[in-house]
Amino acid sequence: MNQRLLSLDMLRGVIMLLLAAESAHLYWSLDSLQSDGLWHTFMQQFFHDPWNGLRFWDLVQPAFMTIAGTAMYLSWNAKSQQGIGWQQNFRHIAWRCGKLFIFGTALHCVYAGRLVWELWNVLTQLSVTTIIAYLIIRRSVVFQLVISLLLLLATDCMYRFIYLPGFEESFTQGHNFGAYIDTVLMGKINPDGWVAINCIPTAAHTIWGVLVGKLLISDKTPLRKVLILVIAGVVGLVAGFGLDAAHITPIIKRISTASFVLASGGWVMLMLAVAYWLADVKGYVRYAWIATVAGMNAIFIYLFFETVGAQWLDPTTGIFIKGFTAMAGIPEEVREVLSALTVLVLEWGLCYWLYKRKIFFKL
Repeated sequence: MNQRLLSLDMLRGVIMLLLAAESAHLYWSLDSLQSDGLWHTFMQQFFHDPWNGLRFWDLVQPAFMTIAGTAMYLSWNAKSQQGIGWQQNFRHIAWRCGKLFIFGTALHCVYAGRLVWELWNVLTQLSVTTIIAYLIIRRSVVFQLVISLLLLLATDCMYRFIYLPGFEESFTQGHNFGAYIDTVLMGKINPDGWVAINCIPTAAHTIWGVLVGKLLISDKTPLRKVLILVIAGVVGLVAGFGLDAAHITPIIKRISTASFVLASGGWVMLMLAVAYWLADVKGYVRYAWIATVAGMNAIFIYLFFETVGAQWLDPTTGIFIKGFTAMAGIPEEVREVLSALTVLVLEWGLCYWLYKRKIFFKL
């Protein structure tokens, strides 16, 4: 069967457009239109939860890592049918992960404006989760599920039972085991609470992505595939929010607690179920190309808007858009929104230009 899943391309593109909008400061500018009330409450969904909780924006990285796992399985399955063995393909995966790691750490140098050693970027994390998922890609569904849950259990145990001076509070920002490991690996603690060992529990997302790929190209009926995804989603939501509600393990995105991984994974499974049903089963893809053109060059556009976009395109566009709209008497808050939207359109236009010329950057 054709292994190209339109839903995967579409969701990947949506994620990249959401991230591009964040880089262009669109959410910040929209939130600035009203500092309180229903609009402000809604816009807070486009920012990470400060600590204990789950917002829409907290689902972007889990979705990205899950889709990466699905895409890896589809690629590996296609290559295996061509006679390319696991070991031969492992060299390609390892090299790709090496490049992801380099790009991820290099981005933090760009953010800082100097050489730094920081391991918090999503690409750096993905380089590790991809290797973990690929090592067990040939194993049974049960085996992969058990490994993913053991990764969550291991992380939970490390936070609960490994106490060191100054890091004795399991789920307190800056005083947990993950923060201690950061002092060992990088000699610093992230001021926003992120930790490098998030790559261990979030490897579950990539493993689950592999299982999604295996499911979606199986001989099961489309309805059964959707049903399995929905059941998996509900189980994840019940388990994740249940652990949080019972005060067993709080949902904390910044240290990727087990409850967070389960709850976010549940939401991602439901998203995949809806996208697969609409795009691949029902064929509702008339406007999917708007997102797909960004998804086809996902890593390139991510690196672009995090570097050239943030450091040159954003401020340069602002000079003209904010300048001319100021002359027209448009309020400052609206000028910020118009500038951010313009940057987003320009970055999407770059993706469209590459897509039309069939230029695709691969790692």
